[in-house]
Amino acid sequence: MTALVFDCDGVLADTERYGHLPAFNATFEQFGLPAHWSEQEYGEKLRIGGGKERMASLFDDPAFAAATSGADRTRSLLAWHRAKTANFTKLVAEGRVPPRPGVARIIAAALARGWTVAVASTSAEASVRAVLERAVGASLAAGIPVFAGDIVPAKKPDPAIYQLTVDRLGLDPVDTLVIEDSRNGLLAATGAGLRCLVTVNDYTRDEDFTEAALVVSELGDPGRPPIEVLANHSAARPGDFLTLDDLSACLSEVDTGPDTGPDRGTDTGLDTGLDTGTDTALDTGPDTGSDTGPDTGSDTGPDTGSDTGLVTGRGKARDKGLDTGADR
Repeated sequence: MTALVFDCDGVLADTERYGHLPAFNATFEQFGLPAHWSEQEYGEKLRIGGGKERMASLFDDPAFAAATSGADRTRSLLAWHRAKTANFTKLVAEGRVPPRPGVARIIAAALARGWTVAVASTSAEASVRAVLERAVGASLAAGIPVFAGDIVPAKKPDPAIYQLTVDRLGLDPVDTLVIEDSRNGLLAATGAGLRCLVTVNDYTRDEDFTEAALVVSELGDPGRPPIEVLANHSAARPGDFLTLDDLSACLSEVDTGPDTGPDRGTDTGLDTGLDTGTDTALDTGPDTGSDTGPDTGSDTGPDTGSDTGLVTGRGKARDKGLDTGADR
């Protein structure tokens, strides 16, 4: 059975720009913290996996560390992150975080075909479930297993979250496709031995996705502008939007390297390459070239020219060798 495992942020919905960033900044203001991330600064923070971990990076700024020196860092981070999660889920509930195109269509079609669908994210579980419900509806979301939060000890790009998902659901890695949006997520998927489809966003578009089976601008939907295929190392041949058949084809790797194995088939084509081997067959065609070797045979033909020691007559080829036979 084919399985689809979705990341959450940036895959199910455009959460980073419209959800997490404003939720972080609202939390900083709520606690009176001397911090406010711009879109560009937040783009840099996305290289860090996990919300608490991004917040912890604030202490790398000496000014921030000095302003919060009297607080217990661990307890403060837990409190800030709980508040941030509440701010985020409120934004999702208010419809401020738009689902990404094609997500609801693909998930509904996959479930209808009997595929396994799951979500694996190292974001807070409450945030992930809120985004999933908003993207596909509460009814479909209820039947989709979610693996999220601190359920594993390490964040992406560590493969732990995907290894856990495969183990818990008893998935066959050969038939499991991960859908991600970032290089960290791609490395987590491939580190778990899984093929990965990447749907980029504005924050991740320029990242390195060399290991991905397929890289597209989005999953797409009928009636929307055609998707952009940024890289394709699979058997998929996408049209204006991705289908389940395209996703199935992502599990088949296309061999684009040289063929170094033995050729056991029948060769019915013409040989148009250079012949660099030794020709051991007999030459039965006419000789139209010049013979520049010595003539050691007898000359039995009539001699009609002046005898200068050279035979100047022609047979089929010109004889420029010495005449050593009898002169009749």
